[in-house]
Amino acid sequence: MLQNHPRLISLGTAVPRHCITQADVLSILAQAKGQALPPRMAEILSNTGITQRHIAAPPEYYFGPRSWAGRAQVYEDAATHIFEAAAAQALERANVDIAEIGQIVFVSTTGTMTPSLPSRMIAHMGFAPDTRCVPLFGYGCAGGVIGLGVAADLYRASPGKPVLLVSLELCSLAYDHARMDKKDMVALALFADGCAAAVIGEGPGPALSSFASHVWPDTLDMMGWEIGDTGFDLVLARNIPVFVNSHFAPVCDSFITQQGLRKSDMSEPACHPGGGRVVDALGEYLAHDLSMTRTVLRENGNMSSPTVLFVLEALLAAGSIAKPTLLTALGPGFVGAMGVLTP
Repeated sequence: MLQNHPRLISLGTAVPRHCITQADVLSILAQAKGQALPPRMAEILSNTGITQRHIAAPPEYYFGPRSWAGRAQVYEDAATHIFEAAAAQALERANVDIAEIGQIVFVSTTGTMTPSLPSRMIAHMGFAPDTRCVPLFGYGCAGGVIGLGVAADLYRASPGKPVLLVSLELCSLAYDHARMDKKDMVALALFADGCAAAVIGEGPGPALSSFASHVWPDTLDMMGWEIGDTGFDLVLARNIPVFVNSHFAPVCDSFITQQGLRKSDMSEPACHPGGGRVVDALGEYLAHDLSMTRTVLRENGNMSSPTVLFVLEALLAAGSIAKPTLLTALGPGFVGAMGVLTP
């Protein structure tokens, strides 16, 4: 019999093999520009709360000429590898055979393929031929929380087989670094690559109790991309930390109240970190130091949509979900995504 809520049976994560530190970024940027960087750039890098990140290609790749076709091939190669690694880990931890999966929800905004990547992985990994693939594009950093909610809804609608969620971003491939303007250097300071997979269905693990999202009008200029000739131009407002407390906080308060909860009733939240100042603002609002969110940001950077799932995996591994757990993420739209997991 179907339980009241689908459960998060397991999580798996994977990152590309190329690792860079923030100190590496300073030297790489200086070499690319042919001159020492201003002190302000070192300050930006140190304020991110990041010490290292993983990227899809060696650093020299990002400063050479490239085309959309070449970028798409790198995305396909790197994404295939970390999709398989994260999904296999999640399935093994769940003790679920790959042929038992009924649907794959795939979240990615940093690359597109037709047929979609999960469609290609059906034969490559051995999913059943009738597995339904549901790609979600355009949610950016909010995609991990939104994708988890969509996967839970799909399982409720078709509870016969578990659902696999895969959230994958190769942010390092998104931007064209040839111009080396201020926004591009901010992107270089923050963003990273990674993949998280989750098995959702009946079994052990916290219940995916409730999810919601909220879009604020007239906020398209807060976060997103503009399409360039060979990459995306970053759109990112400086006042997102202020927005957290002025706009997101009351919406999230309302969501928490609707669940019959108070912030004091819950375990450590799993938040998409964004950057160091955004984590500080979220910590102030949630009255929590968000230590696991900060650890994931420090060790992995901002991987966009999968980052919050990396935090959730770490909380589960630490046994920190003994009480209801809040998930939050902010993304293009401008959208706030929220979820509650219960033991």
